[in-house]
Amino acid sequence: MRKVLIVKNIHESGIQLLSTRKNFSYEVVDNIESNFLKKKLKDCDAISLRTSNFTKELIESAPKLKIISRHGVGYDNIDLVEAKKKKITVSITSNSLASTVAEHVFFMMLNISKGGDIYNKSVKEGNFSKRKNLPFSKELCNKNILIIGFGRIGRNLIKKCIGFDMKVSVYDPFVNEKEINSFGGKKIGDFRESIKAMDYVSIHIPLTPKSKNIINMEVLKTMKKNSIIINTSRGGIVNEVDLNEALNKNLIFGAGLDVFEKEPPDENNLLLKNKKVFLSPHVSTFTEECTKRMGLETIQNIIDFFEDKLDKSKIIKL
Repeated sequence: MRKVLIVKNIHESGIQLLSTRKNFSYEVVDNIESNFLKKKLKDCDAISLRTSNFTKELIESAPKLKIISRHGVGYDNIDLVEAKKKKITVSITSNSLASTVAEHVFFMMLNISKGGDIYNKSVKEGNFSKRKNLPFSKELCNKNILIIGFGRIGRNLIKKCIGFDMKVSVYDPFVNEKEINSFGGKKIGDFRESIKAMDYVSIHIPLTPKSKNIINMEVLKTMKKNSIIINTSRGGIVNEVDLNEALNKNLIFGAGLDVFEKEPPDENNLLLKNKKVFLSPHVSTFTEECTKRMGLETIQNIIDFFEDKLDKSKIIKL
């Protein structure tokens, strides 16, 4: 009997799937306090993990643990060094959320570009007749967008961009030019040079020591004044202090952030009060449909692992 610890609840479809397997038992816990989890992990073979930190200390307390199944695609909350040392597999729900996150990118781009908040507020406050005094909105048609990272989300996003008649450039050193071209994009080798000509930038890479703060003041000051940055990947890739300064100095037009370096962000985070930023609380996957898919895939990854048929593309290379 394999025991699965589900840390923070998942969609009931995932629970139901696991309950149909006679060779698995499971427990759902909401308490993520370290000492509590240590006790629960002692006899676990697998864990379903959302966004809480899975530290070296926790890994060491789980001698039977064979797989950490992430409910999502980010894995910066896991001590990968210790997981590798203990030969623990780390999997992600790579098939569940591409279209949902790509839609959220467009939700942000359109809201910022079309002045959604401004127009809505104007009508509701009785200022309909003052519409000629409102700022003009921006079209996405024929605009240049740079997609940083061309995994499943980037590939879904490019289809939507082309549907809006946008011109798409892609930065991903791990994907060849022929493949990017097949999606209608143009591969670029140096994002710092290409970003200078972009109207939009959308980020879809994991947070690593190499990607931390890659969007900083040095990059921001080279961008077009009407450009917009969207980050739905991980906080810390965009330097928040530099971004706030760039917006205040009109170096770029706007930004959309679904993620923050610290979550929840501190109350004194200046971006929270910056009117040029459109924010959401790390919810780009929070749709009814995506939540169901993620719950199912999280559990299916665990089942597939123990049946020796887990798709290798879902396994993080440690």
